[in-house]
Amino acid sequence: MIALSLAEIAAVVGGQTHDIPDPTVEVTGPVVRDSREVEPGSLFVAFVGERVDGHDFAQAVVEAGAAAVLASRPVGVPAIVVDDVQAALGALARHVVRKLGATLVALTGSAGKTSTKDLIAQVLGRKAPTVFTPGSLNNEIGLPLTALSATEETKFLVLEMGARGIGHIRYLTGLTPPRIGLVLNVGTAHIGEFGGREQIAQAKGELVESLPSADDGGVAILNADDPLVRAMAARTTAKVLLFGESGEADVRAENVRLTDSGQPAFSLHTPSGASDVTMRLYGEHHVSNALAAAAVAHELGMSAEEIATALSEAGSLSRWRMEVTERPDGVTIVNDAYNANPESMRAALRALAAMAKGRRTWAVLGKMAELGDEALAEHDAVGRLAVRLNVSKLVAVGGREAAWLQLGAYNEGSWGEESVHVSDAQAAVDLLRSELRPGDVVLVKASRSVGLESVAQALLASGAEGEVSAR
Repeated sequence: MIALSLAEIAAVVGGQTHDIPDPTVEVTGPVVRDSREVEPGSLFVAFVGERVDGHDFAQAVVEAGAAAVLASRPVGVPAIVVDDVQAALGALARHVVRKLGATLVALTGSAGKTSTKDLIAQVLGRKAPTVFTPGSLNNEIGLPLTALSATEETKFLVLEMGARGIGHIRYLTGLTPPRIGLVLNVGTAHIGEFGGREQIAQAKGELVESLPSADDGGVAILNADDPLVRAMAARTTAKVLLFGESGEADVRAENVRLTDSGQPAFSLHTPSGASDVTMRLYGEHHVSNALAAAAVAHELGMSAEEIATALSEAGSLSRWRMEVTERPDGVTIVNDAYNANPESMRAALRALAAMAKGRRTWAVLGKMAELGDEALAEHDAVGRLAVRLNVSKLVAVGGREAAWLQLGAYNEGSWGEESVHVSDAQAAVDLLRSELRPGDVVLVKASRSVGLESVAQALLASGAEGEVSAR
């Protein structure tokens, strides 16, 4: 964080200083909520959780070097006490962002946010110091913590914004007002909470509504291939830049194809020129993510050649998202178990099919959460797609939703041993250990709550006869 004195911070957040002998002491380290991340000069934010109360760690964090604790009650060590710790954290982030002068890029969408954010960060990082959301810390706590990690050297601040209801993104943009806003897509993720795709579009569009006008430098970057996103142009006075495969897109892909290993390649066209891209990531769905990143980079002054080079060299920065690892025995594990929704599930299955190249393929799939009344139909559809893509074997893991996955496969014509329903992750591991053979490709994917990353990890561990080589 940029250096601020404890007195300044107290004034910004409307707090009272307690047990602070010298209010001019500056916070020079990171702002953290995890006591294990405290460094000398840190500000520790004490949240009260369901199982852990951060206030209980106040003494330990100050002994570890924290300058003070942001707390909701006195804790017997240097502290800034406020009525609402979350609101105070947001106010501090808003203050720091205003002082920074960095270009703030915010993005949202139903699928692909984290992968796209990682791409944008890697591309812009070639141009100037860039700070970006780690992992998926895209909510009312993670977003201000990311913003507060920026320093005076930061030129680009890339923030992923998630939403579980109307007003969530409006709140986040109030904390960290963006100059450039990117909307990737409107899908069915969290549709059970929103109530429909139109409501999701309403929520995601709050991002473009928050942007400055075109005269003040505001830019809305919208997916030309998604009608609900493209329609958001009417909700902003910012400049609109379209990306996609549509011929009307300002930043578009032509000659899209997959390499023999399932990695996308295409010709990138921007208003400043064209250049070829061959990505290190797996799956054709990354083309749209790459175009979104390219549109941001173009708007910030990078040439087509610079963008194409950066995209071709970019990798995955977040765990359990299409992590492709080949075991020493030739079995390939694709760990995409961080999360799942219908759009990302279909993309992962298509990537698996593209990677097959005559090899046996396994789709180890589990529940997609928060689909509400659409849950049965969406799980059924994914099971059917696995059959249509000629996935060699579907392993549906879990309870009712897994049964729906297998039912979809059965109804599509998988009547033999092409699909199986197992009760839990250990049962899936036992099955795969007994049946996998060299050359097989295994996709593991489900919503985060299912925890199917344990399947991928167990398979990698059981196949390791030396060091596992990741690619």
